Amino acid sequence: MEKKTTSRGSVNWEAEEYIQAEKNGGWYLGLVVVTAVLVLASVLLRWWTFTVLIVLSAVALVIYAKRPPRMLHYSLTSKGLSEGNRLYSYEDFRSFGVLMEGAKPAIVLTPRKRFSPRVTVYFPEERGEEIVDAFGAKLPMGEVKLDFLDKVVKMLRF
Repeated sequence: MEKKTTSRGSVNWEAEEYIQAEKNGGWYLGLVVVTAVLVLASVLLRWWTFTVLIVLSAVALVIYAKRPPRMLHYSLTSKGLSEGNRLYSYEDFRSFGVLMEGAKPAIVLTPRKRFSPRVTVYFPEERGEEIVDAFGAKLPMGEVKLDFLDKVVKMLRF
């Protein structure tokens, strides 16, 4: 599932793009109830566009919840972090930190730009020291805390 490759000073590995949380029947029932309440309110207020938006959002959430995470190839080089065909330059980030999501470790890159999103990269635990050392050679390590949006997403099991 996860591979180790080192070539010309780069560190390579494969990992899932996100941690998929189990969603039981209660989760789907909650989604149906919230959707029904919002649709009812929007119909009573005659907000037809909002009604359509609610229904489409609920359908999109179900599709996203059922979609399994993709396996991505990561590579750390002198230029930055490569995620598949996308390159994140070290210069775009202020620091990095390590975060445990359940039993899965992740590197969280904190961007320099104020409104840019953080980048989270999962890695195999047995390769943790090598990967953290490689990031540490390019970026300072800092403490990572979940912000409000991260806590909401975790609570919703996304």
